[in-house]
Amino acid sequence: MVRVPSLAHAEYADASIVGAGSEVILLAGVCQLDEDGVVVSPGDVAAQTRAALENMDAVLRRCGAALEDVAFLRILVATDEPNDLGLAWTVVREHFGRHEVPATLQGVSVLGYPNQLVEIEPIATRSPG
Repeated sequence: MVRVPSLAHAEYADASIVGAGSEVILLAGVCQLDEDGVVVSPGDVAAQTRAALENMDAVLRRCGAALEDVAFLRILVATDEPNDLGLAWTVVREHFGRHEVPATLQGVSVLGYPNQLVEIEPIATRSPG
């Protein structure tokens, strides 16, 4: 993770450098769907963000990667309210802890499932093998 001290920004790295020979894992947009494919917690940005992050963790584990292997993150929130974006970001930062992955937080007009407010797009890496 690379941080540029002269830049003012939120709690995230400005860039990540992936080592030569690493495998790149491109996850599909991770949603807060339950086992039946239903969006959980309609209307609750924080709960949907938590559920999407839990689903992301499951995909990472299946790929042989961990949270610390995430090299970039895009968080999409269906809202035009800055407070909703901030709420989603707070949940993401809590989940990632000390791993200050470079991220983009973006408000969008609509997402793919009825009642869906959050989608997370991670890029991770792992050592070949």
